[in-house]
Amino acid sequence: MCGICGIVDHRSNNRVEEKTISNMCGSLRHRGPDDEGIYLNKDSPSVGLGHRRLSIIDLSQAGHQPMTNEDGSIRLIFNGEIYNYRQLRDELKRLGHIFRSDSDTEVMVHLYETYGEDCVNRLRGMFAFAVWDEKKKTLLLGRDRVGKKPLLYHHSSGTFCFSSEFTSILASGLIDKEIDLKALNYYLTFGYVPAPLSIYKGVFKLPPAHILVLKDGDIRLKRYWQLDYSPKTRISEEEASGEVLKRLEEAVKIRLYSDVPLGAFLSGGIDSSAIVGLMSRVSGSKVKTFSIGFEESDYSELKYARAIADRFGTEHHEFIVKPNAIEILPLLVERYGEPYADSSCIPTYYVSRETKRFVTVALNGDGGDESFGGYERYQAMMVSENLQRLPAYLRRITGGLAGILPDSVNQKDTLRRLKRFFASAGLPRAERYLRWVGILGEIRPDDLYSGEFLKSARQADPLPVIEQYLSGANKPDLLDSLLSADTSTYLPDDLLVKVDIASMANSLEARSPFLDHELMEFAAKLPSDLKIRGSAKKYILRKAVKGLLPEENIRRRKMGFGVPVGQWFRGELKGFLRETLLSEVSLKRGYFRPDALKKIVEDHIAGKKDHTFQLWSLLMLELWHKKFMDNGI
Repeated sequence: MCGICGIVDHRSNNRVEEKTISNMCGSLRHRGPDDEGIYLNKDSPSVGLGHRRLSIIDLSQAGHQPMTNEDGSIRLIFNGEIYNYRQLRDELKRLGHIFRSDSDTEVMVHLYETYGEDCVNRLRGMFAFAVWDEKKKTLLLGRDRVGKKPLLYHHSSGTFCFSSEFTSILASGLIDKEIDLKALNYYLTFGYVPAPLSIYKGVFKLPPAHILVLKDGDIRLKRYWQLDYSPKTRISEEEASGEVLKRLEEAVKIRLYSDVPLGAFLSGGIDSSAIVGLMSRVSGSKVKTFSIGFEESDYSELKYARAIADRFGTEHHEFIVKPNAIEILPLLVERYGEPYADSSCIPTYYVSRETKRFVTVALNGDGGDESFGGYERYQAMMVSENLQRLPAYLRRITGGLAGILPDSVNQKDTLRRLKRFFASAGLPRAERYLRWVGILGEIRPDDLYSGEFLKSARQADPLPVIEQYLSGANKPDLLDSLLSADTSTYLPDDLLVKVDIASMANSLEARSPFLDHELMEFAAKLPSDLKIRGSAKKYILRKAVKGLLPEENIRRRKMGFGVPVGQWFRGELKGFLRETLLSEVSLKRGYFRPDALKKIVEDHIAGKKDHTFQLWSLLMLELWHKKFMDNGI
């Protein structure tokens, strides 16, 4: 696992300087503390490539990057892991290629020589890479199918630059730090900036499953993979459950290859528990497991994690996150590089830090919900879809129930969930989905945003973003549409960003068996009633791991990786919240009406309303402003 960066300058009188690439690499040191490599080409176009290495496979200097082919015409930098690289290596050897190392990066070099840009279709793994082809004067960028590994780029006035993280691409000196107000509105809606946008005008995220080709100063984007949910596989429950377990076990097994110690994140939920159970089954040594918890019992799953650790005899480690954990926020704000409002980045950072003390690679359970139907909102959307068929007067009655039910500041309160359900049940599909995934809740942009910012926000309607992913001919029913939307947005732009940045901030590699693309393709073809059946979410996955996991862990309700920041804002952190959001500097940003912002803060602290998600997103926006815009990082 590594960090990559580079510049291609087509301007005739400009040359990429080694100092610039070195500065970009320096910002990525945490991603690759073991080695640094730089390649410079002073010809036209002038090219600079930089690499920071976290050694996982082939720890020798033979794995040094940028890596080249025999005649030096191809230079490649790579971030990720290719799990089928040994099979590809054997194939390439038969075609006459000669290898000097046992690294998957060298496989990538020869794979590109043989297949060109189509090389991505043969890869099984997580990756972001760049290839400079000197003969063709062409740069190729590629990103893995699901978006495990990040890749940012900027193209302007004959100069193209790219990097794994924002601080590195800013270190190029080529970026004008102008805020994209469209992206800002999306951030305040979703809690993240969806690809391909970023918070900065002119800086873009290469979307998952895409390649980018730069030639003669022009760029071409191409999508090379997409999940297909039809036609559905004809299969019995028994066959399906057996096949799911078999494919998941194989996905785990191929992710255990490493020349450094590895372990697993363990929450106690069904996904991470299944990974640990299968690791114990196929591994030749005791599995090391790592769990995070809170003093607030409603948010802690430690007892369930312990039950799994006991069952499989793992070497288990636990860590408790307390309110003073926000001391790490300045570092997290810097690492994420743009506003990012998933508060579970805090425990993810801490569990990564503790895990790194013992291992360099950790498997996790990410992706199980998006393939097998694990979120409560899927059931809510399906039930409310049926309500759409009721006569109009009955729909109005159900909608009115939201106003009758009392408010609650307890995020896990049943009445609160019912109120949220009835408030959205009568809305059109895309608006309904947005109410479930959006973070503004009952706060209306018209009430919170300033007049000027509101004008910009109205030009950045988030509904088309949702509609394009909910629609499509390859999604036979509603659940398929929801799974596809989450796999295309929430998964890569929120969850995978969270884990990549938090783990790599600690020089830890995270691997996700549920995100194996062959497993995902199989799951997409399964009938929806094998994923959600009545009140049972992830029906076929639960059936598949029956006998592997304790019944309590299989049957218990999904808790989610929530953080009690709402309680902290009423207690130990209320001073910090007020000082940050209600400071003179914050109130003069011009995005929000000061009176509305003050009311949101004070209503939450007083326990009148629960504005946890909204306050956290506003807090992270302000902290980002201080770090990147005020301090000029």
